[in-house]
Amino acid sequence: MENISCSVINCSHNDGGTCYANKISVNGKKARTSVHTCCSSFLDESVYSNLTNNTNDNGSCKIALCNVKTCTYNAGTVCSLHDLAVTANASNANLYSETSCASFKCK
Repeated sequence: MENISCSVINCSHNDGGTCYANKISVNGKKARTSVHTCCSSFLDESVYSNLTNNTNDNGSCKIALCNVKTCTYNAGTVCSLHDLAVTANASNANLYSETSCASFKCK
């Protein structure tokens, strides 16, 4: 995993469009489209505002766990993509269920 880009502007792990969580987890076991996936690591910055500052020292997120059995890039429980994209299904996500994996590709 080289980069996890994030367009969920109000996620506490997002710093300039790059994810700085220690690791993320993408869920949506029986997804057929990206809308049926989610980043369960999403945390609203209005509640968890300083998490990005805590993880920046260790670099950007390098591990994406994948629990989406229907995704082409699921390699067991890890995403096999070099670059992964997470996006919001609304202008501001309030819950992790309002996020999705934009890189999802159904088998």
